[in-house]
Amino acid sequence: MASESFLISEELQRYLEAHAPLPDRVQRSLITTTGEAVGDLSMMQVGVTQGAFLEMLVALLAPRFAVEVGTFTGYSALGIARNLPEGGRLLCCDVSEEWTAIARDHWEQAGIADRIELRLAPAVETLQSLPAEPHVDFAFIDAHKPEYIEYYEELLPRLTPGGLITVDNVLWSGNVIDTEVRDENTMALRRFNDHVTADERTVSMILPVGDGVTLIRHA
Repeated sequence: MASESFLISEELQRYLEAHAPLPDRVQRSLITTTGEAVGDLSMMQVGVTQGAFLEMLVALLAPRFAVEVGTFTGYSALGIARNLPEGGRLLCCDVSEEWTAIARDHWEQAGIADRIELRLAPAVETLQSLPAEPHVDFAFIDAHKPEYIEYYEELLPRLTPGGLITVDNVLWSGNVIDTEVRDENTMALRRFNDHVTADERTVSMILPVGDGVTLIRHA
């Protein structure tokens, strides 16, 4: 398996995986099915060690209500949902019926489908439809990069005290510091990173996990 991060070698990636929780039968099936169904696009799937990291966060935070913006074939949602406390719920936002059909099948196999609500609609619209008061305990953003600031601004007022927003791909293979790279996604991620860092409402930090993960909480 190729390294999940541009920061480390494939050899070190194998070492990390050897010292992380092993994917279970359903997770292994989801990895294989995704690769067969979407080919090179499977790189969009959260990696094994990053998935384990998300599961650890959720298990520690015990969120009653979690939101995932960008579900793809459901690997991260599976990990989040199965670590929710009793009665916990996960809302997944995506636009692809094809990709999320793979997710639904594996959520059923894992026995956690009853904890997940999937809404197929533009994520900003779904977030705007949520109650305005703080009720989101955990959020994971991994979707359309030019809309990251919009996702963040919709989630932050709804984030509970002690809640956490996690954001994927914020280093974008290192392109965020390469001034010669000016494509839409890279520029959007630079704006997002600067926006969050300058926001006095929150405290944030970027971790070199996977392709870069930002953790955000209320100040």
